[in-house]
Amino acid sequence: MGKKGINRREFLKLTGATGSMLAAGSIGGMTFPRNVWAATPAIKGPIKIGYQAILSGTLAGYGQFHKYGAEMAVEEINKAGGIAGQRVEMEFRDSTTKGDVAIENCRYFVDSWGADFLAGIDSSGQALAIPAIIQRLDRVMIITHAATEKLTEDRVFKEGIKQIFRISNPTYNDGNGGAFVAKDLPAMKWATISPKYEYGYTCWKMFQETLRKLKPGVSFITESFAPFGTTDFRSHINTIMDASPDGLYSTEWAGELISFVKQAKEAGLFDKVKHVIFPVGAAMDVLEGLGKDMPDNIWISGRYFFRYPDSKTNNEWVARFRKRWNHYPAYVSETAYSSIHAIKAAVEKAGSKDTMAVIAALEGMEMDSPAGHRVFRKEDHQALYDVAWGKTKADPKYPFKVMGEMRVITAKECFARPPFEGPETSPPFKS
Repeated sequence: MGKKGINRREFLKLTGATGSMLAAGSIGGMTFPRNVWAATPAIKGPIKIGYQAILSGTLAGYGQFHKYGAEMAVEEINKAGGIAGQRVEMEFRDSTTKGDVAIENCRYFVDSWGADFLAGIDSSGQALAIPAIIQRLDRVMIITHAATEKLTEDRVFKEGIKQIFRISNPTYNDGNGGAFVAKDLPAMKWATISPKYEYGYTCWKMFQETLRKLKPGVSFITESFAPFGTTDFRSHINTIMDASPDGLYSTEWAGELISFVKQAKEAGLFDKVKHVIFPVGAAMDVLEGLGKDMPDNIWISGRYFFRYPDSKTNNEWVARFRKRWNHYPAYVSETAYSSIHAIKAAVEKAGSKDTMAVIAALEGMEMDSPAGHRVFRKEDHQALYDVAWGKTKADPKYPFKVMGEMRVITAKECFARPPFEGPETSPPFKS
């Protein structure tokens, strides 16, 4: 009996390739290279991603918005053939806000569940706790929310913990970016009501240092820091109103910002202080939570706002997101979504799930995302991309206030630069 040849269909089946894998393509407007799978026959699936975010307590809404974005990415990627032809699996765990819980979750994901990659984290304190274990676990972790600049500057750049990347904007947009907005306002006397922990202190310090350089003669006349979990802001509001500043800067966020704004509005603070900046006021939980109660003409921003950029990729993604979840995407929805696509692109570029190979692929990697063009800076693994600032206004198309007048403070303008210490490493930079 003669040998029977193997036809093309049988060959593709044996090698694990399909016609869709061998061609260039895109998933939801996210582009990936041609013929990437031809070089990755050794990758075995499934590709497992362990994701943690706050899923309980007063900040649980953030976790839900994380899930919306991450689950949508997994659904779209799997529908289009997976990562290197392998199906993606994802498990979520509640991170709460405690560092030991974040570490425990990382251990579970890798040691018990067998995760290939890790993602998530809302709290800066948790982000600074995780490096203690991430090298032993030897998995790439993409931070999608926690903003402390010390994560990428100290842990990655100075200490050499290469497994950590951050896809979301750090404190620089909130602190330095806010100062670039403030320099063009007539306010000269500034005050703050901000969170009484790392994030609040750091952003206020950056805001002051940068604004002093941008606008000589400005003063900072009072500050009031509210402990985590504050619900009654009346004493903080009274402190500010007694000082009579003409500008107010606040990095309160989530439910605490909602409570603060409602109480401040009732007390007449926004009638007395005309120039107000909320660096995370563009978060969807805040905008939806306040609805028409958000005052007009407040400068707000976030790590992403669904109306910027006005690009095909973003507009189509927002439409798909609304159809899938009946919500406009929060900034953590976008960063969660894009983090999964970054993992996909890096694995396919590396041709491997090996941690060092994926790190090499991510360093300097550029990607088109709903938030616009992103590049992971090689030195500190911080993603650079631009976000919008805007003044709140009512729009009949939305049941909440949106950004009317917009401006963009670019990452190039307001982010610190390696080596992060010494002249010309912090803004404003010489042109």
